[in-house]
Amino acid sequence: MHSQKARKSAPAGLYTDEERARRDQTVWTLIQGILAPLQFLVFLVSLVLVLRYLWTGLGYDAATASILLKTALLYLIMITGAIWEKIVFGQYLFAPAFFWEDVFSFAVLALHTAYLWALFTAALAPVPLMILALTAYAAYVINATQFLLKLRAARQQADAARKPPREVTA
Repeated sequence: MHSQKARKSAPAGLYTDEERARRDQTVWTLIQGILAPLQFLVFLVSLVLVLRYLWTGLGYDAATASILLKTALLYLIMITGAIWEKIVFGQYLFAPAFFWEDVFSFAVLALHTAYLWALFTAALAPVPLMILALTAYAAYVINATQFLLKLRAARQQADAARKPPREVTA
């Protein structure tokens, strides 16, 4: 059992030694490592298609399909990420190390879900619908940046752990 009490007594850093070992051993780390760049690639293509539609009025169906694919990948990465978090930190979401990333992920998910609702209920015309998609994408970029900064912090922590202690000379 991975308790919060054990986490609080752990040394400062993103992962305890046990969490790092679980992170490195689970297949879900690889899955996240594949899904995250795939989602980003789909996002970039979709962004171009959405902007093309807003600029020219052409390609609504392609832009819509790309948003649906991006949203499906978002849901998939959220589910697999929750599984990863459970294995590494002992809880499905809101582990202290990723609390704010998870909070903002829900905002991203809410905006993408609002897009789906607006699309399938015809609550918005095409242009406002695409603007909603761009809003969801802006939130996604912020959230992706949060995770990239966390990945950088984890690498720095790992590098620091590998370095031998510095000798102090008088």
